Amino acid sequence: MTIRPLSDRVLLKAEEAEETTKSGIVLAAKAVEKPQIASVIAVGPGGEVDGKEVKMYLKEGDRVIAAKYSGTEVKIDGEEYTIVRQSDILAVVE
Repeated sequence: MTIRPLSDRVLLKAEEAEETTKSGIVLAAKAVEKPQIASVIAVGPGGEVDGKEVKMYLKEGDRVIAAKYSGTEVKIDGEEYTIVRQSDILAVVE
């Protein structure tokens, strides 16, 4: 199945959360934080959003940092994704 975001939306797949601390302590599942770094899987076309022209500057394959509790989480074919607005992306990780 292919997912194609609309407008200024971006489809993200979160990277795996750290399950151990730097000192080697294994964390319980509830103690593991939701990762903020994600990979861009698909990007919408941009266009006019709320009366303003939006240019998409992200591309597939970029690693980004997204706002912690932003977007809509979806599960498709057993994979978890998050759909966010481009404005919810805080930075590109290089």
